[in-house]
Amino acid sequence: MMMTALIRKQRLILLVSLALIAATSIISMSIGYSPLSFNRLIPVLFGQGTFKEDFVLFSIRLPRIIITLLSGMALALSGSILQSVTRNDLADPGIIGINSGAGVAIAVFFLYVPIQVGSYVYVLPAVAFLGALLTSALIYLFSYSRTRGLNPTLLVLVGVGFSMALSGIMIVIISSAERSKVDFIAKWLAGTIWGTDWPFIWALLPWLVLLIPFTLFKAHRLNLLALNEESAIGVGLKLERERLVLILTAVAAAASAVSVTGGIAFVGLIAPHIAKALVGPRNQLYIPVAVLLGGWLLLTADTIGRNLVDPDGIAAGIMVSLIGVPYFVYLLLKK
Repeated sequence: MMMTALIRKQRLILLVSLALIAATSIISMSIGYSPLSFNRLIPVLFGQGTFKEDFVLFSIRLPRIIITLLSGMALALSGSILQSVTRNDLADPGIIGINSGAGVAIAVFFLYVPIQVGSYVYVLPAVAFLGALLTSALIYLFSYSRTRGLNPTLLVLVGVGFSMALSGIMIVIISSAERSKVDFIAKWLAGTIWGTDWPFIWALLPWLVLLIPFTLFKAHRLNLLALNEESAIGVGLKLERERLVLILTAVAAAASAVSVTGGIAFVGLIAPHIAKALVGPRNQLYIPVAVLLGGWLLLTADTIGRNLVDPDGIAAGIMVSLIGVPYFVYLLLKK
């Protein structure tokens, strides 16, 4: 009976989340450097707009909105997995160094690998994944003990240390680079939504189409991993194998997002916490809510940021950090 009530509550929250996304998307499509009035949106969407209206909506704003939504969803998915696997409410791909690892890989690739500009959109997610994978493997090794297994608290501390070290490496890498390339990397570090064309959507969408259903399929195992290790092993769970598979899933989700949005932190921290507060800690219930909330949070941050200051606005990563840093401190003090 209680489970039925929770499922009903989850469905209601999912509907509210979709309504928030739709409302924010409409606002985001309408406001900006070239305003598009609300009463013109539907005609333009159905092909009855002027050349200027079509260009503003279909070439600039709509791709950016979709990319931002997908990236926020991927970051929230990654954070949800990491928090369950590590049994640590402070785990987030941006905080524990995964985003930084992806960033260093992208910086090295962008600066030193000759490749056609049109190929970047499809190659960057793979490059980011490799960088994030190497970083997460090192963090895992430094946090693991043969006698005690994975130490969740140590993982966060090691991750923060790696994040700081990789930020220093990034500064060294770009210190002798060309000015134009440094500008791009600086925007990436700030969390600027830079991949705002349709090809970036087709490059990012397959990752989510695969990773979200796979994570929901593994939701029961995530519930077991969120318990203590003895309980998980006692019900026959192959602990290390499941943990590694799910960490790889989290790394892939985070890397695919940051490859087109830059180094955005805290979405993967905040969205799962809000979802757990609304529907409880069962992964099959809160992950869908967290994914939608993550997309909405990043879309809201980007919509506010790009309209706050002319002409370029404030990076979405900075806007999210303004909310995320105080929340992280609150969680740190609470735990």
